[in-house]
Amino acid sequence: MEQVLEIGQIVNTYGIKGFLKVVPYTDDLQRFKNLKTIYIQLKNELKQFNVEEVKFSKNLVLLKLQGIDDINIAETYKNCYVKIERKDAIKLEENSYFIVDLIGINVYTEQEQLLGKIEDVFSTKANDIYVVKDEFGKQILLPAISEVIKNVDVKNKKMTVHLIEGL
Repeated sequence: MEQVLEIGQIVNTYGIKGFLKVVPYTDDLQRFKNLKTIYIQLKNELKQFNVEEVKFSKNLVLLKLQGIDDINIAETYKNCYVKIERKDAIKLEENSYFIVDLIGINVYTEQEQLLGKIEDVFSTKANDIYVVKDEFGKQILLPAISEVIKNVDVKNKKMTVHLIEGL
């Protein structure tokens, strides 16, 4: 299991004092206010920063990090990913999962037929959609609803599903 989780991507700078404009990968923007430390993936290096200030603008998070004090330094982090340690992640509700934990899980029918592995997860207004791809590249889109998803065992990387008509 990944010990560092992506929580957003830096898309631009904000102002001249080194604020970073971040597109969050979480439903709860307020969770950024509780962060003391974050990591930024810069090329092959994971750099640690202390969070000095958090603001919000529309659906974006504005982060001021210790050591990033002007626009020129902030520019170097454009398009990088913001990460946190798993221990600092919010506690998920029952039957909720981090996307990183679902990617690569084997998906089986209730009859133990392997459908493939989860390749991607995307959100819609109604629910998440799991993209399952088999060994031949064929894709199946599964809605993340209780009628379809019967069991998820992240530890053993196995999901059991009930295929309803039309899938």
